Amino acid sequence: MSERTPWTDRKFASRVDWNLMRTFVDIVRAGGIGAAARQLNKQQPSISAALKRLEDHVGATLLHRTASGVEMTAAGKAMMALCEDMLESARMMPHQVAQATKSIKGLVRIQIVSAIVSPEFDEAIASFHRRNPDIQIEIRVSPWRRLLDALEAGEVEVGIGHDTGVRGGLVYEPLFVERQQLYCGRSHPLFGYRITRPRELADEAFVLMSEDEIESITQLRRRYRLGTRVTGLAGDMNEARRLILCGVGMGFLPMSAVRAEVARGALWPLLHGDFEPAYDIFLLARAEPERNTATQLFIDEVFRRIRAQPRP
Repeated sequence: MSERTPWTDRKFASRVDWNLMRTFVDIVRAGGIGAAARQLNKQQPSISAALKRLEDHVGATLLHRTASGVEMTAAGKAMMALCEDMLESARMMPHQVAQATKSIKGLVRIQIVSAIVSPEFDEAIASFHRRNPDIQIEIRVSPWRRLLDALEAGEVEVGIGHDTGVRGGLVYEPLFVERQQLYCGRSHPLFGYRITRPRELADEAFVLMSEDEIESITQLRRRYRLGTRVTGLAGDMNEARRLILCGVGMGFLPMSAVRAEVARGALWPLLHGDFEPAYDIFLLARAEPERNTATQLFIDEVFRRIRAQPRP
């Protein structure tokens, strides 16, 4: 099919069949006309005809057939972006109408890893509650692997945590970059000292996480043989902090969660900044187009605040 010359139709919106746009999106997402026909349980000629009618309305070729499926033209890419925006707006319409009429009740179930410090997340909760006072917010704390499993199983709708990979059934929105540091309490003999060679701490007493340790920290410990002598074991970051503050041993903690203790001289960072493990904390949600209104509005509130923040 040769490229067409686009033309402007002032009555385009009243003439076009909006179902054609949805079919176009289905073709692109399926990777071809035949694949879309199978997914939609329709005959391939009807899908081809729908694409041709949309191209006639637009006045431009949207897709080229290839050996592997279809390839979008420049016009097709523009159309795809517009169609996805329109479909998202249509999907959100009942949620936004419900919020406008103050008729929303329900429960938002959130699961987070311990010791999360995020002003954007806290502000989103506060703003969401002001707008929707009848929606209950439930927060559970768990190790990050259990969090991911709970999301995939549908036990919760929203998560805040870490992941070492990407699970296809989840949506990932970067919330912030967390860094951890090795801390000791004020009573520790090394309080006030900086360690330039981590291996020097191989024989020191350590407080470890029983389940929630980040893999980059596990790798760092193994590289320098840290934590071979365990004097404390904690189920979450807050209890690990308690043991470290009490002098049970040194251990890794999120820097954002212990700024107050460091500022008042209760905790001391032992390692040079080059050894601070860094990792992404994500807002996580199941990749399902149909969510209850309470959950969808909460996710939108958090996304809006996250995306409004300047990126480094």
